[in-house]
Amino acid sequence: MIIVIDGINQHKFKDVLDEMFKLRARVFGDRLGWEVNIEDGRERDQFDDLNPAHVVSISDEGDVVGCMRLLQTTGPHMLADVFNSILDGEPPIRSSQVWEATRFCVDTKKLGRGRGKNSVSYVTSEVMIGSFEYAMEAGVKDAVAVIDPVMNRVLQRSGNAPYDYVGTAKPMGKVVAMAALMDCSEERISSIRNYAGIDHDVFLSDEQARNLFDKIETAQMSPANRDHKPLTELETYFVEQMAAAKTEPERQAVLNLIEALSDKFTPEQKTALLQTPRAFAHEA
Repeated sequence: MIIVIDGINQHKFKDVLDEMFKLRARVFGDRLGWEVNIEDGRERDQFDDLNPAHVVSISDEGDVVGCMRLLQTTGPHMLADVFNSILDGEPPIRSSQVWEATRFCVDTKKLGRGRGKNSVSYVTSEVMIGSFEYAMEAGVKDAVAVIDPVMNRVLQRSGNAPYDYVGTAKPMGKVVAMAALMDCSEERISSIRNYAGIDHDVFLSDEQARNLFDKIETAQMSPANRDHKPLTELETYFVEQMAAAKTEPERQAVLNLIEALSDKFTPEQKTALLQTPRAFAHEA
């Protein structure tokens, strides 16, 4: 599912953005070997400081598995200021109705092959749908993207082929870069949806995204997980129930259930779970 993080709501999702920057470092730095700025395991550049819109895919497990950055072309952007040699001396695109799409990536280690929901293909299409629908809602007519020939082929076979190109392809370090134009239109979105078999609304509300991402953070915070062993389904259930409890009677009901099922846990697990609710109760 997709959450769009921009200058308005980014204060709510600093941890999601942090995971996104880590994903970008793993993909662009480690896997692709691009010459990008990586500090403390996070890939960021000067364009991330301009309040772009980040289209982020979050899995059902609460992991960041894909992203793309959308930036207005009326100010600084990569095609104008980094990849301008592609333009062959022509002036860069400057229009309020054209956005630049960059830093697209997906987590190939957490996603599988094929066309299923947890596949690279599905998340790629989901990010594209979210990006084009968000841009259309903002009145954007076209997107320009700096891509390589491999990504160009991916777009062509996934119902998302560019309708034109700007300038000419140029060697950029280890890759060849080209600037592709794609219209933000109902026809393009429909084509991507048909390819991926996605007919539902891909967007999460801020609240839904926050709750989904918090699921994994809650499990990682639990004293029951301090030894870094995977939580059992029952442990995860109790951690989530306690996190969702709003009143003292609700918290007590979870405690009572833990006691009733005490034979299902080792003494260490039981102690940790009983400490976890008290920590939540103290913070509430």
